[in-house]
Amino acid sequence: MGGWWAADAWSSSPAFLVSWVFWVIVSIVLHELGHGFAAIRAGDRTPIELGHMTPNPIVHMGTSSLVAFALFGFAWGAMPVNPSRFRGPHDRFMVSGAGPAVNVGLAVLCGLACGLWIAIAGGYVFGGLEVADNLRENLWVFLSLGCALNVALAILNLLPIPPLDGSTMLAQLSPAYRRFYESPGAGGLGMIAFLMVFFFGGPYLLDAGFWVRDALVDAVMRVLAPSAG
Repeated sequence: MGGWWAADAWSSSPAFLVSWVFWVIVSIVLHELGHGFAAIRAGDRTPIELGHMTPNPIVHMGTSSLVAFALFGFAWGAMPVNPSRFRGPHDRFMVSGAGPAVNVGLAVLCGLACGLWIAIAGGYVFGGLEVADNLRENLWVFLSLGCALNVALAILNLLPIPPLDGSTMLAQLSPAYRRFYESPGAGGLGMIAFLMVFFFGGPYLLDAGFWVRDALVDAVMRVLAPSAG
């Protein structure tokens, strides 16, 4: 039987634990700031007025989320917005999609950085450059996890399950779904569905993230080190 997740992760790979803590917190904070910037652009200053346009993870994640992260290794965040202040008819859709879009951007950057790092560490960019094995492996773990985790977060948040961003986006497109979204029982059903997807589908979401990483690495290597293939 395993012990505390952080202790188990540290004993297995300190680089993985450090990377996981960094990327979970940073990805959630930037995800929420994405919502905030989009809301402000749409005319809603609620994120500013309530002090949420800050990099402080305590503000975005809250005590319950941080405690859950310390105990179980997963967390969540929130960005207060007021849709009644939005100027355009499609602003709610755009604000909801801004968070996952940030995760997609982070995933692409990390995946491309993985490919660049492999090319550099392999001597394909700077001939004769020698990279220590520990540095090579640790930075690979860091960048790989950044890509995989952000892909997983983007997919998870785009699912049409209340209260995830995908449910808000679909409610703007489908009147039939909007009726369900606004019904009294939607929140409870959504939470049950979310927990099932999270606990049973989480590993598959990360696998999808590592597949994206491999595709991006392959694309970079084809450009920087075509002879390696």
